[in-house]
Amino acid sequence: MESLLDYESLRLIWWLFLGVLLIGFAVMDGFDLGVAALLPVVARDDVERRVAINSIGPVWDGNQVWLILGAGAIFAAWPAIYAAAFSGFYIALFLVLVTLILRPVGFEFRNKIADPRWRGFWDAALTAGGVVPALVFGVAFGNLLQGVPFRIDGDLRVLYEGGGLLELLNPFGLLAGLVSLAMLTTHGAVYLALKTEGRVRERATAFIGIGAPVTVLLFLLAGLWVAFGLSGYALVGEVATGGPSNPLFKQVELRPGGWLANYAAHPWMIAAPVLGVLGATGAWLATRAERPGTAFVLSASGIAGIVATAGVSMFPMLMPSSIDPVSSLTVWDASSSHRTLLVMLVATLIFLPIIVIYTGVIFRVLRGRVGPADIQSQSANLY
Repeated sequence: MESLLDYESLRLIWWLFLGVLLIGFAVMDGFDLGVAALLPVVARDDVERRVAINSIGPVWDGNQVWLILGAGAIFAAWPAIYAAAFSGFYIALFLVLVTLILRPVGFEFRNKIADPRWRGFWDAALTAGGVVPALVFGVAFGNLLQGVPFRIDGDLRVLYEGGGLLELLNPFGLLAGLVSLAMLTTHGAVYLALKTEGRVRERATAFIGIGAPVTVLLFLLAGLWVAFGLSGYALVGEVATGGPSNPLFKQVELRPGGWLANYAAHPWMIAAPVLGVLGATGAWLATRAERPGTAFVLSASGIAGIVATAGVSMFPMLMPSSIDPVSSLTVWDASSSHRTLLVMLVATLIFLPIIVIYTGVIFRVLRGRVGPADIQSQSANLY
């Protein structure tokens, strides 16, 4: 069975799968994070807040499966990445975990007591559960592009030497976080324009006219910063793409503008940032043309382009080290064994289509808009 695919090909396939799972999470869980973050913006009273919440209430937990799949893929396929990330981003990820825990509690508890203070507390918790993950995931990508302060010793132990959360909140990391926040709140607004009626839909539509241009502007600003303000990490000399997973068996150097090298070597990769810009812009234009379904597809495409831009810019780097470049983790030296990757590939090819089909069926069954009239009826009065 192991002879079906060589080690190099499996590593490349799992790099692609990781990208698909991250994009799936950003698109599917991204819109309900965006809706939660926008609660104070699109809703003025309890009925309007319930319209927004009920638009995502039946599907948010299914969407979060993509986060679990992504984390599971990193743990099983890229264990060194998992170890380094949870050491370097521990406090940040803990904050994300806390706010993600608040989401299901908020959905279930806010409607148990008809007290404005009680509901206001859980609405604030839901908003935090949308803002914090959207911001922190972007900050994490921003720090990956700059390099993470870790090293790997002779026993292949990951030793993190960073200063904690405040170190992550550097100017470029915050800019990347704002790109993520603007992107996902805009995506949430596009979803609300598709799924709701009344004043919530009107305010969400108005927000798209702000959020989409801001997303494009921040994304382009981050691109200019990467091109002219950051050094990229590059492999030097011969690379054993099918060799053992030992990060210390390579040479790495920093090069000004190095993250642009892949675009010169493979011009087709420019499709990723172009898709990011055109997708967000197209979602704005489609919204103005009152085509919310098209706007959602274009918004999802823009998110795919923005996430893919980070991936193709860094390839084959997965987590570069800012204090010991040789310790940087790449596609070719941070993976699990050949057998592990092959068994996981078979399992993924079986179960991922089932998840996609199930998700499609659920959204088909739950199609339609949510409006104030639905909230006031007992049958739809869920959250």
